[in-house]
Amino acid sequence: MKLFGSSGIRGLTNVDVTPQLALNVGKAAGKGRSRAVIARDPRVAGIMIEEAVSAGLMSAGVGMTRLGVVPTPTLAYAARNYEMGVMITASHNPARDIGIKLWNSDGMAFDSRQQQEIEQTVEIAGYALADWDRIGTSGVYEMGVEDHIRAIIDMVPSIGNSPKVVIDCGSGAGSVITPLLLRMLGCRVLALNSQLDGHFPARDPEPKEANLGLLMKTVQDWGADIGIAHDGDADRMMAVDDRGRFVGGDQLLAIFAAHEDAASIVVPVDTSMVVDDALPGAKVIRSRVGDVYVAEAMKQVGAGFGGEPSGSWIFPRLSFCPDGIYAAARLIEIVGRGKLSEMVDGLPTYQTRRTGAACANERKAEVMAVVYSELSSMGDVSDIDGIRVEVDGGWVLVRPSGTEPKIRITAEGRSDVDELFHAVCCIVKLATGSTCD
Repeated sequence: MKLFGSSGIRGLTNVDVTPQLALNVGKAAGKGRSRAVIARDPRVAGIMIEEAVSAGLMSAGVGMTRLGVVPTPTLAYAARNYEMGVMITASHNPARDIGIKLWNSDGMAFDSRQQQEIEQTVEIAGYALADWDRIGTSGVYEMGVEDHIRAIIDMVPSIGNSPKVVIDCGSGAGSVITPLLLRMLGCRVLALNSQLDGHFPARDPEPKEANLGLLMKTVQDWGADIGIAHDGDADRMMAVDDRGRFVGGDQLLAIFAAHEDAASIVVPVDTSMVVDDALPGAKVIRSRVGDVYVAEAMKQVGAGFGGEPSGSWIFPRLSFCPDGIYAAARLIEIVGRGKLSEMVDGLPTYQTRRTGAACANERKAEVMAVVYSELSSMGDVSDIDGIRVEVDGGWVLVRPSGTEPKIRITAEGRSDVDELFHAVCCIVKLATGSTCD
């Protein structure tokens, strides 16, 4: 039974993720544990799934502490005082989706081994339920946001110069913390979509360029120094520069990494080489796509920073959970040293091509084996997640989608990348029997 994707359990409410599934996950996660903390984002199904997971945990003898509606990084920070944390969220997914993400006390999501244990327990119904007088109790803790704010302020004590910041929380959980935090740090803040609403009426929760037109326009109209955007649970953070331009995730990775002074950083296999070229003195390690895999690799190698171009930024001095709230404060602190637009314009740019080829899920392994045999002679090959080949002046990645019946193809080069891209597209097309999009 496969429950976990690259970022927890997630799917359509009452179809993929039901109260019964949530109950069973709670019973499975409760084995061998006695204390847990739980929270949710404002999604319509949040309370229903939270109650079901809590019932499962309490039936296993786990004492529950509820934080209410808070961001995922706030929950992960609170988990340091418990054996585990549970976040009810579908992160950047649409309002109709709901999910469950499980956290360790160091702020890292359950790793691959822990996920497999949960899946196996649910599959065989191998639950260990408590006697009637050992059932877990339930309580409320109301200081989770304040604790998180205090921890961030300790690390970013002052922004300086009262920068003008537009923050778009997308009606998500970041509404309860980020505008307040930034004002406490001395920013002049204009808040957009900062009322909790699980229908996400103003925009889609994913903070990508296509969804941030209002933020980009407001930054220009107000003459702001920076714009900040969150997803539904504020584990992600994306930015708009002082010229109203959306800043790409690869560019933000390079800017963060350059200011973290880390000897090594971890990024997923689909990250641009702008990160490598912006950090000639640091070791760049590539992991599987997914923040849990980035965090796993960071722990293994002791990396000082890691992140994903999708907007997940991990600062291990605070937590191994992607923290969009701390990332916002840290980026504003960095921008205090110079304009974000100038930092972005100072980064190298490369030609990038992306497409996808239709491929049934059951054929992906077969197709990838064929592609590997064809690409292995082209250059240095990594198969940590899909097949990434380093060639002179660039790279190409062929990777099966984790969410769609597709094989994705990405190529990047310092000069013309079309020849490499089309050659790999042809290989994939022949292997799948389809055409590239």
